[in-house]
Amino acid sequence: MSFGEKILDYKEEIIADLSELIAIQSVSGIQDSCKEALDWMMRKAIDFGLKAESFDNVAGHVELGEGGKLCGVLAHLDVVPEGNNWDSLPFELSVGDNGYMYGRGVADDKGAALINLYCLRALKENGVIGKNTLRAIFGTSEERGMEDMDTYFKYADVPDMSFTPDSSYGICKGEKGIIQLELYADTHDGTTLTQLHSGKAVNAVPDTAYALLDCTENEDHQLARLADAKNGSFEFYYTIDGLMVLSRGKAAHASEPDTGLNAATALIDLLTSNSTLGSIPSFISHYIGLDTDGVMLGIKQRDKESGPLTVNVGTVHIDDGYATCTMDIRYPVTADGEKIIDAIRRQAEMENIHVKVLSHLEPLYLDESSDIIKLLSESYESVMGEKPSIYTTGGGTYARKLGGNGVAFGPIFEGEVSNIHNANECMNVDLFFKHAQICLESMYNLYTKG
Repeated sequence: MSFGEKILDYKEEIIADLSELIAIQSVSGIQDSCKEALDWMMRKAIDFGLKAESFDNVAGHVELGEGGKLCGVLAHLDVVPEGNNWDSLPFELSVGDNGYMYGRGVADDKGAALINLYCLRALKENGVIGKNTLRAIFGTSEERGMEDMDTYFKYADVPDMSFTPDSSYGICKGEKGIIQLELYADTHDGTTLTQLHSGKAVNAVPDTAYALLDCTENEDHQLARLADAKNGSFEFYYTIDGLMVLSRGKAAHASEPDTGLNAATALIDLLTSNSTLGSIPSFISHYIGLDTDGVMLGIKQRDKESGPLTVNVGTVHIDDGYATCTMDIRYPVTADGEKIIDAIRRQAEMENIHVKVLSHLEPLYLDESSDIIKLLSESYESVMGEKPSIYTTGGGTYARKLGGNGVAFGPIFEGEVSNIHNANECMNVDLFFKHAQICLESMYNLYTKG
């Protein structure tokens, strides 16, 4: 029997508390609700008799033990916007007959965050004496550049060994670099296009987009005929403001944009066939199109360690007087992010487009023989009876803020449906508690061995 099984004693309490935590609409960037989620976690820790401390209302930790190595387990309490097309209420935890629980944040990352807290509780209430100091660290802006950890580490030391359950099993030894950009024009200079809006988050593939056009009846009919041959789903409505074209796509995480269908780029691809849209849509059409590999931007590349570069257009907003879009680029661990930014700037300047770097997270890559990978591998094998796989990802986690002292590890199992950053975000209940066992076993080993 592994020590991790002791987390199962708290199953009913965990589900009840997760329901409360999901109900807090802590969408990344909405400071009051993110603070509410952090405060909830701090109060719950104190109720469990644990030491808790928050910093500048954006991050905090719960601590057990003292001395030895400083070990950390990191998770975030902010979530992406709910989006569209849910079959249940996104901020209400529901459990289906299929054995899955649903709610925004259940998989990314509130479920894992709560498990981290309960693992500390289980260690304390089972009287485990540790050799090290163990912290569950919580942040509130992981989805928007991880500045919360920059703030946190102004007040607290970087752990000597750590992991973040914010990816997939097995052990993620490498994460691609992440560049998030805003591109904008001095004004909206289109003549036919009067509005275009799509997306709420730079790191998600938008599943809907709409445009308003001031065009002739003949142009309307031409667009309708073109739509039948285009990749996407389009609807046409006549309004007092002109023709509205609605584009429907499929949401996905920006780290895997090819698994979704970008409603914004599909709509622009349709409209540029027959309309004068202005500089931002023209840039997207000429330099991105429907591709997700950066080929038209001149930045397409890959490496054997982490795979290909990806590009996602996350948001587009155009109206009277402004035109802007955001892009999320995931680049290989051996590539130079600054050269990628410079290449995009050169292309944009030729079209009189301005480029603002919203965030740039450098790649992470650890050797498989590192102590933290060995410890987590042993913990996983104790629960699952087999060794974990070792992989790299295009996703971004707090691991890259840890100076090479940590990796991403769980909570999603290979082949498990989770719909992260999509409608109907979910986790299989049985696998959720299997993750809880692995997490407790890992935290037990960090606390007692390190």
